[in-house]
Amino acid sequence: MSGASVFRKFRAAAGRFIGARDGNVAVIFALSAIPIISFVGAAIDYTRASAARSAMQAALDSTALMLSKDLTSGAIDPSQISTKAAEYFGALYNNKDAQNVTLTPTYTPQSGTTPAKVKLDGTGSIVTDFMRVAGFPNMDFGTSTTTTWGNTRMRVAMVLDNTGSMAQNGKLGAMQSAAKDMIDQLSKYNKQTGDVFISIVPFTKDVNVGTNNVNASWINWTEWEAQPPILENDSTWKASTAQAGSSCPFSKSSYGFVCMDRPATLSGAKTTTTILSTGTYAGYICPGLDNGNKLPGKTNIYYNGCYTTVTGSSASCGTNTQCSCAGSGSSKVCHLWRGDGTAATAAAAPEHDTWTGCVNDRDQDYDATNVAPGSGSGTPSTQFYAEQWSQCLAAEVFPMSNDWTTLKAKIDAMTAAGNTNQSIGMAWGWQSLSTTNGPIAAPAKSSSYINKDYIVLLSDGLNTQNRWSTSETSIDTRQELLCKNIKLDTVNPVTVFTIQVNINNADPKSQVLQDCAVNGGNFQMITSTGETSTAFKNIITEISKLRVAR
Repeated sequence: MSGASVFRKFRAAAGRFIGARDGNVAVIFALSAIPIISFVGAAIDYTRASAARSAMQAALDSTALMLSKDLTSGAIDPSQISTKAAEYFGALYNNKDAQNVTLTPTYTPQSGTTPAKVKLDGTGSIVTDFMRVAGFPNMDFGTSTTTTWGNTRMRVAMVLDNTGSMAQNGKLGAMQSAAKDMIDQLSKYNKQTGDVFISIVPFTKDVNVGTNNVNASWINWTEWEAQPPILENDSTWKASTAQAGSSCPFSKSSYGFVCMDRPATLSGAKTTTTILSTGTYAGYICPGLDNGNKLPGKTNIYYNGCYTTVTGSSASCGTNTQCSCAGSGSSKVCHLWRGDGTAATAAAAPEHDTWTGCVNDRDQDYDATNVAPGSGSGTPSTQFYAEQWSQCLAAEVFPMSNDWTTLKAKIDAMTAAGNTNQSIGMAWGWQSLSTTNGPIAAPAKSSSYINKDYIVLLSDGLNTQNRWSTSETSIDTRQELLCKNIKLDTVNPVTVFTIQVNINNADPKSQVLQDCAVNGGNFQMITSTGETSTAFKNIITEISKLRVAR
């Protein structure tokens, strides 16, 4: 029943009361009911007008956000604002009470650090049911909204899985295509130099920082140069008198590696069952590639050196702390890791320039922070540990840049190999956003702008290996701590988006990836390769919303 119908019935009833001859009570009640009904009727009309205005406000807000997105991306130009605004608003505003609706857009272009702005003014009216009795047949309403953009600058760290499983089901190619499309879309926001920077962080168990950093002060070489950890306290090895002509003292079942005829990382190295008696490497006992049989964290790791042997009653370790001696008198044999430092044994200690560029996790708990690496190699060390990993990925970490062509070329260079350590990828993504702490420091930020940082991490599997372990739970624990620290950084806040590529739901949902995202909506799990592009587009949409100021 309409408000007008209700009013007519009340008015008729009042008339009957006035005409009644049964007493004055009816007359008094009728006279007092008129202002009561008028107030109630005015409230009803006002509620209808308020609802129409609220619906208009919501439609204006959404229209302004969509216009700002279109203008920023280049989908429309300023001459199309009125047409596009009417189109968006018309689709969004459908209040049936509203009459005489008008929409007036006003656009102010960006100038220097002054942001671009779209202001939308909307007006309308309703036809009253009750207020018309008092001479107000219509009730007007109006509202407005303003959206600004262009004073927000963004840095996006793209942390991308390059592990061996990415070669399956076309996952690597789909990721590369979607990541390059994201670069193209983000580049449209770069209206002036410095508006957008992007870094590329390919990861597997390690990240490749490039051999050009071989002399960087933030590289820690202690593990790269160290003897196999399993031999440090092994009584059998320490009692060994193996020397030139002896059988190899190592086996994969006992130690995880066998002997090589020279340092395993050198060209031409091959396995040997007998310690060489002649040539440059005579008497050298060189461990081969570790298969992880005894030390899972060392799977597919090379040891960069050999033990040299010194025999006779005068044999000693000298200053070499990675040394053991066995026997006595003329039968005494000492095994010195990487030789005694003399020119005669230099071949036992490969130079750093044989490094392939990969680094692994920092010492705990620096592995879960982005503090600046120092130049000291104490323990725990803030430095990044060089590692000679046989599956060192081809694609290198690339710092913040707005060279779109080069960024996409870095993505094209990606190949799939190795195990998964999402934590190290996330750590380097965070490092790449820092303007002060990282070895790949980002460009300084201008205080004239709003600066927003993002990490976008895609991985197709659960964690399988880090510097210490092959336990998923153990690795996840390190990653949970890292992600917690990222969220706690309120000085330089970072919004994290994560994608789990889980073809046909082969794996359980990655809880750590979901937890790393700033909120549940920033985590996506996709179950087919074809969804990769959509997942990246969803992130672009969210970034577009986040960079618009209301």
